[in-house]
Amino acid sequence: MDGIGPSRLSITFCGLVLALLGGCGTIPERDVNDVGAPIPSAWTATASPQEAVSEHWVETFADSTLNALVSEALASNYDLKAAAARVEAARQQARIDGAGRWPQLYFSPGYERAQVRSAGFGSTEFGAFEALFSLDWELDVWGRIRAFQQASVSEAVATEADFHAARLSLAARTAQAYFELAEAKLQAEVAEQSIRDRRTIVELVRGRFTRGLTRGLDLRLALTDLANAEAQLAAARNRVQAITRLLEVLLGRYPAADLTITASLPDPPAPLSAGVPSELLGRRPDVIAAFERLHASDFRVESARKALLPRIALTASGGTRSPALTELVDPRAAVWNVAMGFLQPLFTGGRIMGEIRLNRALTEEALNRYKNTALNAFREVEQSLAAEEWLREQEQALREAVEQTEASQKLAIYSYRHGFIEILTLLDSYRSTLNAQSAHLAIKRQLLNNRIGLYLALGGGV
Repeated sequence: MDGIGPSRLSITFCGLVLALLGGCGTIPERDVNDVGAPIPSAWTATASPQEAVSEHWVETFADSTLNALVSEALASNYDLKAAAARVEAARQQARIDGAGRWPQLYFSPGYERAQVRSAGFGSTEFGAFEALFSLDWELDVWGRIRAFQQASVSEAVATEADFHAARLSLAARTAQAYFELAEAKLQAEVAEQSIRDRRTIVELVRGRFTRGLTRGLDLRLALTDLANAEAQLAAARNRVQAITRLLEVLLGRYPAADLTITASLPDPPAPLSAGVPSELLGRRPDVIAAFERLHASDFRVESARKALLPRIALTASGGTRSPALTELVDPRAAVWNVAMGFLQPLFTGGRIMGEIRLNRALTEEALNRYKNTALNAFREVEQSLAAEEWLREQEQALREAVEQTEASQKLAIYSYRHGFIEILTLLDSYRSTLNAQSAHLAIKRQLLNNRIGLYLALGGGV
């Protein structure tokens, strides 16, 4: 009867391996443009030039104070420093997860002292020094550990993209807080001017009242309007201190509300070249992070599948052992052993298949999360592009409203002096001027914030 020779064993073993590998599959090819919906060739919300997005968007506002504050925030903000630490932690985790691909070598020197007792013969004591080495190495034949490491590498890349997203977001929040503070200071100046105007009206009405030319009710109404203006000034000043402290924290400073800036808002910026939609997927950090996490999930599925395959481990130990410390270097005292192990999972209570199914479900989650992140990125760009057009129209209308109310205010004070209008009409004209000026400042700041949001949505650099 013929025995089973080495060639037959090799063929049988290879057949088993190929069958298992066939059941494990390969990592799927992912297309960054697969976002669940067709991507248009141009943005639908604007007809602006489709050129490349400009880098260093902070400089487009031509404000040296803003440039300095953003630079300070990027250097000193503690949330950003925490994000940088997470990047380093992710990189080291990838190194740890890949360490199993290499031999693990340990050195364990020691000393042993023992006593042996023998009935009727007393006892014997002896001691021995030892210098032992041990080695463990799982041969990553199928790439299970490599796939696990690649998952960590992709996660590290995603974490680094998160850091760039946090950096861009911090620059945007700093710029928005800067313009919000400038607007708050301007609103306070408008409120102060309104109080001066109201006091002029009060003196006018009081003079007319003492001469018997008007009723006491008119004076009460003017004083009430003055008190309301003073309350608005207090609210404006409170907003200034709150925004100042917020900006100081973004800069990594103590929130003492002692930051001073010039109260001015630049003119609305020129239309922006937004590039083409497909470029967004390779430029925006949060989209890149979501895509890398999808890759990480694919690698984890691959690693879990390969846990079904046999594991081959090499172990070795050796060293010297001697009762005299000086004899540890004697080759005659050396001992060693080498062993190779073969482990094929047969029954694990469903653990391995459960891990495979778990990672498949997490991959499906990562895929849908990526698609949702990409579509939301497109939405933010389209929304900001569309909003800029309407905000520009609104700014122009409110600018015209300011001019008209200022003109009507002059006519109202003239008409009241000559008795052509009632006090309520005069007060209403002043309130209309204040509201128009306040609304115009707010819309100018919204235009600037929307432009910053557009830079953020486009993934512009800082």
